[in-house]
Amino acid sequence: MVRAKRSLGQNFLVDPNIQRRIVAALDPRPNDTVLEIGPGTGALTRHLAGQVERLIAVELDDALAAALQRELGDTPGVEIVHANAMELELGRVLDGVASPKMIGNIPYNITTPLIFHLLDTEPRPAIVVLMIQKEVADRILAPPGGKEYGALSVGVRAIAEVERLFNVARAAFWPPPDVISTVIRLTPHAPRRLTRAEEHDLRTLTRASFSWRRKQLQRTLRGAPAYGLAPGQVDALGRETGLDFTARPESLAPEQFVRLSRALRARGLPARDTAFDDGAE
Repeated sequence: MVRAKRSLGQNFLVDPNIQRRIVAALDPRPNDTVLEIGPGTGALTRHLAGQVERLIAVELDDALAAALQRELGDTPGVEIVHANAMELELGRVLDGVASPKMIGNIPYNITTPLIFHLLDTEPRPAIVVLMIQKEVADRILAPPGGKEYGALSVGVRAIAEVERLFNVARAAFWPPPDVISTVIRLTPHAPRRLTRAEEHDLRTLTRASFSWRRKQLQRTLRGAPAYGLAPGQVDALGRETGLDFTARPESLAPEQFVRLSRALRARGLPARDTAFDDGAE
């Protein structure tokens, strides 16, 4: 058994039934191009190799990438890429494939930024099947109004439909992780409902709002550096959007955040160079 590296968040999926269920959720077809993130020991890779036209497996670990290259590198249609997926321009790796599919057992320490990195790929993937920490899946799928609902919930669901498929017990891995895992399927909206600039604006707004989640939205709009609206401007914005800015951010559904974000952009806010951190919540 390969020794898992804690520094890379490695927990290897060893249950073959779970492996097959995850791959089946991707609905792989003979003409598909599939990008696999973090193949590890090849638990999912072996089920996909030879079943799709092109399989690109991106592995950071030196020893695991070398082992996969030895075992599967000569399989027609299989490419082993030894790299950090977060540092790759995935659109270039995919060579402009129109509707790629993506799959992976995502390291828990980089789940949120990696999800957005995958969804930001151009062209946007048709389907993304991921195994992630159950706690993160709960946050993505949380309804408005609860403590789990936040910037991650809005950011993902504004651009994709999300399904919780099934949970995976600790015993399905080696070494067993400290948490329960969940397999989710993301289906990005097609055609896309937001431009890339609108997605940037939305994430900036939700990061600002949920970093002050105990404060009323009007406080965020007045006090956050990205906005800095005067009280009269906040009142006018409320009349235009029909939103209650005395509410806290968790009361707004994703589509309401989109409406507010668009109204702010019409006012030139935020500035185009405003930064946001996909790893924040």
